Order: sequence, then C-alpha cells, then structure tokens
Amino acid sequence: MPLTTTGELVTRAAERRSAVASFNIITLEHIEAVIAGAEASNAPVVLQVSENAVTFRRGRLLPLARAAVAAAERAAVPVALHLDHVRSDALLRQAAEAGFGSVMYDAARLPYADNLAATRAAVDWAHARGLWIEAELGEIGGKDGQGALDAHAPGARTDPDRARAFVADSGVDALAVAVGTTHAMTTRTARVDHALLERLTAALDVPLVLHGSSGLPDDELAAAVTGGIAKVNVGTALNIAMTGAIRQFLTAHPEAVDSRGYLTVGREAMTRAVAAVIEVLGPAPGAAP
Repeated sequence: MPLTTTGELVTRAAERRSAVASFNIITLEHIEAVIAGAEASNAPVVLQVSENAVTFRRGRLLPLARAAVAAAERAAVPVALHLDHVRSDALLRQAAEAGFGSVMYDAARLPYADNLAATRAAVDWAHARGLWIEAELGEIGGKDGQGALDAHAPGARTDPDRARAFVADSGVDALAVAVGTTHAMTTRTARVDHALLERLTAALDVPLVLHGSSGLPDDELAAAVTGGIAKVNVGTALNIAMTGAIRQFLTAHPEAVDSRGYLTVGREAMTRAVAAVIEVLGPAPGAAP
C-alpha cells in the first residue's frame, strides 16, 4: 500500500491512547523483518533510520531509504519512514527527497536555549516541506556508546513545565521524554517514572515518544502506553534477536559459509521480536482492515 506518514500513525495512536511501534533498521533484513512482524500482527509500523545507521552505511542515506520505501509500498499494513536522532543539518535536508515523512531532530545534548534555537530552526525548515518533527528534552542517555545518566542527575529527566514551554516555543509535533529509559540496554531492567509520565501527559498537547524501549519489561512498556506514550522506539531488541540467532546457528553449523543460512534465522528472530513488541502495545491504531 502507499507509504503513510509517522505523523498520521502517531496522531491516531495518541487519540486512542495506544502507541505505534517504531523500529530502527540497519540492513535489508531489518526492513523485511519489521514489515513481516507488523503484517503478522495486522498493525501499522514505522521504519526508522538513525544518523548512526547512515554513518554505518558509509554516509549514504538513499540506498537504505529506497529499499525501505520499496518494501513499504508492497506491505499489507501501513508503513511510515522516519529519520531518527538527526544532529546533522545536512542530513536533515535530505529527508524529504529520500522519502521520509518525519524526522527526530536531536539537539538535546545542547544547553536549553541552544536546543530550543536549533530545534526551532529545524522545525521551520521541515514544516515548510511538509515534514513532521519530533524532538527530545531531557537526556535519555546511552547513545554513541555513552553511559546512561544517573536517574537523579540534572537534566536526566524531562521537566513538565520546561517541556510545555519548549513545545510551545519550538513548534515540534511530538516530544521524546526522558522518564527512566536508556538507549542500547541489553537487559530489560529499566523502570519508567510513571508519576512523571502522568505529569508530562497532563502538561503537553503533543504526542509523547519513548526512546530506549528495549530495556523495559513487558509490563512496564504496557504501562507506559497506558500512561500516554504514543510512539515506542525499539532498536537494540532486534539486534539482540538477530545476533543471538546467528550465533546459535553458526555454533551448530561451523561449516556454514553461505550467508543466506544465518541471515534467514536472524531475520526470522527479528520478525518474532517485532511481533512480540506490537502485542505488548495492545490494539493497533489504524491497522489494515
């Protein structure tokens, strides 16, 4: 079916107090697994490409983006394409032409005033071209190999009053909030600050996004959606599934040299992981009929 947009899916999810799953893709196998998992669950899904993934692909956005668009257009469920954690203005300016309907512009590392100014400029540029924009306030941590901030460190959590002002002054369409999760967690031991999430949901009139969702156990993830999260970002969980399956396959078949053998089991493991996340999120917003 035709490519949809992240804005459409997230807005619909927010209205229904549900969430849409957004999965980071790195390879063609990631793309195929995410779409297969979404189709098995009859749920819409977002394919997202991070700036780190673009760097891994030797700085070239178009090959992976065009593969994602081609796969999305042949999917049996609505699929959107999102550019994630963009710090480079040069990369931001490639988004629309590459088929992306949305961008997460990441200036959260900057002091508040600088974050606001950079995000406002990105929003103005993006909105003029029909792009939906997500930003981040607070610091979720765990990106680029950096450790997580202490839960009580200044700036580690999103302040509701500051978030309200940031959204109003920047014009963003959605806000990623720091409520206790961390990027790149390989254990599911994180806990959401549900009291803070409740305050953020009450304070803001834009959809809320949860990054670092791979570190949450199922009950915490489900409770975060109930508490107001409308977009759930997942990346590490897919890599754990793929790497574990490939490692097991190669251990059992040390003679194997055909990459199709281990990539097949890796893709199947990611497909199961995608379906498992979607099941936790509950009734799908805008699922295919």
